[in-house]
Amino acid sequence: MSRETKSKRQEQREKIGKQKERNRVLTIVLITVGAVVLVLAFVLPQPKNAESIIAITPASLPDANGLTLGDPTASVTVDVFEDFQCPACQYFTESIEPLIVANLVVTGKAKYTFHHYSFLDGNGAGSSGESDQAANASMCANEQGRFWDMHSILFANWNGENQGNFNNERLKSMAETIGLDMDTFNACFGENKYEDAIQADFDLGQDWGVNGTPTVFVNGVNVGQPGKIATYQEIADAVESALSANE
Repeated sequence: MSRETKSKRQEQREKIGKQKERNRVLTIVLITVGAVVLVLAFVLPQPKNAESIIAITPASLPDANGLTLGDPTASVTVDVFEDFQCPACQYFTESIEPLIVANLVVTGKAKYTFHHYSFLDGNGAGSSGESDQAANASMCANEQGRFWDMHSILFANWNGENQGNFNNERLKSMAETIGLDMDTFNACFGENKYEDAIQADFDLGQDWGVNGTPTVFVNGVNVGQPGKIATYQEIADAVESALSANE
C-alpha cells in the first residue's frame, strides 16, 4: 500500500472523527437547551387564559346579605379579613369557613362578615393590581347579589400571587361563568365603583391591628395565635365565650 493511499485514509479517518466530534457536541448542546427549556416551562409563571376557568356550584348560604351571612340580629359577629390572592386565605375558605357557616352561622350563634384586606399588590386600594381587581370584581358581583359566588370562584381559581391569574380578562370570565349580567358587571368593574368601600375595609383592618391574612375577630377580639391561621376550634370557643358574656 502506497504512502499516498495511507495518507488519504488517514485524512478520511480524521475527517470522520471530526464530524463525529461535531455531532457529539451538537447533540450535547441540543440536550442542554432542551433541558433548560423544560425547566423554564415549569419554573416560569404560565400565562393564564380565560378558557381555563374552574367553574363552581353556587352554594345555598344562610341569610346572605351582602358580605354578611347569618341572622343580622345575632349578638356575636365573626369578622374575617382576607386578600383573594392569599394562599392561607384559600385554605381558610375551603377548610375552616364551611365549619363556621354550618356550626355557628346556620345555628344562629353568630353572623359572619367578610372584609377586604388587599395588601399583596403592595400599592394600597385602587392600585389596579390583582388583589384590588379581584376585590373590585367581588364587589361588582355583590351589586347583583352574588358576592359569595364570586368569592368562591376566585378562591377556586387561585394559583399563585401576582402571576396574571386575576387579570381583568379572567376576572370578567369568572363573572360570566357564574352568570352575572355582563353589561352591568363590566360597567361597574371598569369604573372601579367600590374602590372607597374596599379602602374602608382595609382602613378598618389597620385600625384593628390586622397585619396579615386571614385574620379573624369575634366581637372585635382577635382570635388565634400571631402568625398562625385561627383554627375552627379557637373561633368556636371564642363565639361560645362571647355568647356566655351576653347572657
